[in-house]
Amino acid sequence: MNNPMTPEAIERLARHRAARKMGWYIHAFVYIVVNIGLALLSSFSGRHWALFPALGWGLGLLVHGLVVFVAPPGGGLRESLVQRELDQLQREQGKS
Repeated sequence: MNNPMTPEAIERLARHRAARKMGWYIHAFVYIVVNIGLALLSSFSGRHWALFPALGWGLGLLVHGLVVFVAPPGGGLRESLVQRELDQLQREQGKS
């Protein structure tokens, strides 16, 4: 059964999702800027070595994007771990 979320919980989830997306956008911006710099450095040296870090980092950026944009919202390992910790803290509060 799916429990309805409170307005506060909806806002918190929306802020969390927006922060994850903003993190990816920052990651992509830094990727572009750094790899342009590396491409310029490699072209001045006459060798084209900048392709290798761009490909490796690009793979990391792709995985980051998949986690942010494709992973099911509200699911996943992190959310289940957070829920487990919340449950444990609530049990501990009940014992005190």
